[in-house]
Amino acid sequence: MSGFFGVASKKDCVFDLFFGTDYHSHLGTRRGGMAVYGEKGFERAIHNIENSPFRTKFERDFEEMKGNIGIGCISDNEPQPLLVRSHLGNFAIATVGRINNTDELVKKAFADGRTHFLEMSGGNINATELVASLIDCGKDIPEGIRYAQEAIDGSMSILILTQNGIYAARDKAGRTPVVVGKKAGAYCVAFESFSYLNLGYSYMKELGAGEIDFISPEGVEVVTPPSDKMKICTFLWVYYGNPASTYEGLNVEEMRYSCGDALARRDDVIADGVAGLPDSGTAHAVGYANRSGMPLTRPFIKYTATWPRSFMPTNQKRRDLIAHMKLLTIDSLIRGKKLVLIDDSLVRGTQMRGTADFLYKSGAKELHIRLACPPILYGCPYLNFSRSDSDMELIARRKIAELEGTEEESAVRPYTDPDSPQYAAMVESIRKELLFTSLKYHRLDDMIASTGLPECKLCTYCWNGKK
Repeated sequence: MSGFFGVASKKDCVFDLFFGTDYHSHLGTRRGGMAVYGEKGFERAIHNIENSPFRTKFERDFEEMKGNIGIGCISDNEPQPLLVRSHLGNFAIATVGRINNTDELVKKAFADGRTHFLEMSGGNINATELVASLIDCGKDIPEGIRYAQEAIDGSMSILILTQNGIYAARDKAGRTPVVVGKKAGAYCVAFESFSYLNLGYSYMKELGAGEIDFISPEGVEVVTPPSDKMKICTFLWVYYGNPASTYEGLNVEEMRYSCGDALARRDDVIADGVAGLPDSGTAHAVGYANRSGMPLTRPFIKYTATWPRSFMPTNQKRRDLIAHMKLLTIDSLIRGKKLVLIDDSLVRGTQMRGTADFLYKSGAKELHIRLACPPILYGCPYLNFSRSDSDMELIARRKIAELEGTEEESAVRPYTDPDSPQYAAMVESIRKELLFTSLKYHRLDDMIASTGLPECKLCTYCWNGKK
């Protein structure tokens, strides 16, 4: 994933830009960057943040950079923001999204006479550079943004810093949020709505799907109005959104309480306590405990001083190691106990299997696993928050293949129905492999109801394959 933050101010913006960008650190662990425009023109700094937090790496830049307009980015993929010189003028660009048709777009670019792209160390083309190249096809920046978003198969939200202000564009389906805040003499734009609150900004607006705004120190102008079609990622609330953030009027923490409440309403298990796997599982557990009447306990304490987010590393063994090492257990809350353990999701199953083994070795009597979303059956084609290279890496898809004797996608449909015998067989097969006492998933209809939003506005592709 990635997250971005931008500021357009009548005064120097670097303080707000530095801390606003840092508040997006949960969305990436590889690269951080800031670009500003001021009396010296464009200035930019990019650092590797894999082994050091954003603030530490950018302290010197924070002291030296000056400008009244700027953008920043935390990324788990390509270095950004990039500085670009083109027929549209000089600008800096940062993006959040995913491009599935990179080869096709690069081939077309070469055919159209654009001669080269810089290759990153992994042999890939920088996706943000490719977006900039597409934008350069327009007669102006707004037209270029619209062209890029139409050409890209996937999803792409964009910030473009010019000498006069910032173009902010939400992806055409609104899968990721873009929020504008305001205070006296300044405006900001962010992925996470909580990121500007401690900086003195208040909520102004959330861009609609496909909307493009121009944000200057004087105000916010709608350049391209939003469409009436939206497919915002539901996983924002279930998993990777910050609990303090609000998207489409719905706070993340409150939605997770509602998920846990709905899980408990359909459950009859009796246990000694309810616990959530930190961080995102905790709020779901609060909702479950409140509804069930069973006590909320904290048998896990998360140690994050030196261990990064476990879903970020590309190596599965390293992901599993980090997931294990950052969880510290409290023996007296585990030994001899029957536990309801709630997590946001079950993707490959490797981390949860390791957690279950460890809890049994620590003396847990029973482990009743409850998951705050339905079985994940399809890899996300729109955002880079999951690193599954194949749907067969997903434990639910592997179990379907075992039960059906085929990996064909046509066999999957009955398993999306939580009332079908096929669904029950899949869940039982997963339970047996991972050695849980019992296993239940959140139903898709209950999860949608937990948001309070119309189903037509939510992307649920990873659970039911519907685009």
